[in-house]
Amino acid sequence: MKNYDLIVVGAGIVGLAHAYAAARRGRSVLVIERDAACISASIRNFGFVTVTGQQAGAHWRRAMRSRDVWAEIAPQAGIEVLHRGLWLTARRSAAEAVVHAFLGTEMGQRCELLTPAEAAGRHAALRTEGLAAVLYSPHELRVESRTAIPRLAQWLDRALGVDLRFGEAVLEVQAPQVRTSRALYHGERVVVCHNADPGGLFADLWTPHRLQQCQLQMLRVRPQPGLKLQGSVMGDLSMVRYEGYSALPEAAALRAELEREEGESLSHGIHLIAVQSADGSLVVGDSHHYGAAVSPFASDAVDRLMLRHLSEALHMQDAQVVERWVGVYPSAPDVPCLVHAPDEATRVVAVTGGSGASTAFGLAEEVWSAW
Repeated sequence: MKNYDLIVVGAGIVGLAHAYAAARRGRSVLVIERDAACISASIRNFGFVTVTGQQAGAHWRRAMRSRDVWAEIAPQAGIEVLHRGLWLTARRSAAEAVVHAFLGTEMGQRCELLTPAEAAGRHAALRTEGLAAVLYSPHELRVESRTAIPRLAQWLDRALGVDLRFGEAVLEVQAPQVRTSRALYHGERVVVCHNADPGGLFADLWTPHRLQQCQLQMLRVRPQPGLKLQGSVMGDLSMVRYEGYSALPEAAALRAELEREEGESLSHGIHLIAVQSADGSLVVGDSHHYGAAVSPFASDAVDRLMLRHLSEALHMQDAQVVERWVGVYPSAPDVPCLVHAPDEATRVVAVTGGSGASTAFGLAEEVWSAW
């Protein structure tokens, strides 16, 4: 039986980030994944490494660090950074007030406040008529998550010697032993990153946190030829969802206005994010519905609302939907991530706000450094 310094349960972005944090320190690492490939939350998202708007403090700093790690390892792993930056459009005067307040925080560093005319000159795809202002952030980057995650895993194997076992369910963790459906492994330390599976390993740890499952709907849209995004695009609804904005006192007036004007979108947890892929198509979303067990079925009404917000944000002459899908991730009130230590050799980690791609590398470094 091979002895590993670290065994990671789960090959999503949180698990792979912990594998990277250990392997770059020269530790021997094994990653065990129950599915034959990574098919869950880590590939069903935007691939949008979001910094601006993350919860102030530690989580924002995790995002900043994670962005730096992505930028460093992406070219080594053959992962293309498709575009950089964020364009946050403020349509309402109350949204402009939130932007001004945000720029007064440490999180506003290096961000710019643009007039609609200035934004139009730099980003022709934006629909700037009727806007109050545009916040531009240079911090973000975007990868194609459905290819980035497998390539990251392959690179960890090839370049850093991380062993991977796919299609193998972990049945029991009693560090230093990990028993799977196929074998028994030995690891001096074990980190469990299985998306806070409510019926899985260490399920009792999640009970005090009132965890729910969050279902999101997403679309791939084929726009007219020639439409080019200069970065990711978000809007007013994002400012009452992302805590870096929504926790500001100025956000209360914006929320009240949106409740009057966009109540249906708020009821579905919709806020616009649009990013672009290498083939010119747009990944568009998303919605948020919560429960102990969320529906696996998507709603056409929700798709129509998201497409309306897309047409209001961009100069869309055509918007052919070519793919639809749903994703699921764990959500806990008021905490963006959870780390438990059931014993000295075991850590159980979950990102609980849908920001795994944005913060996992920074979080993994924290977990490893504090261990």
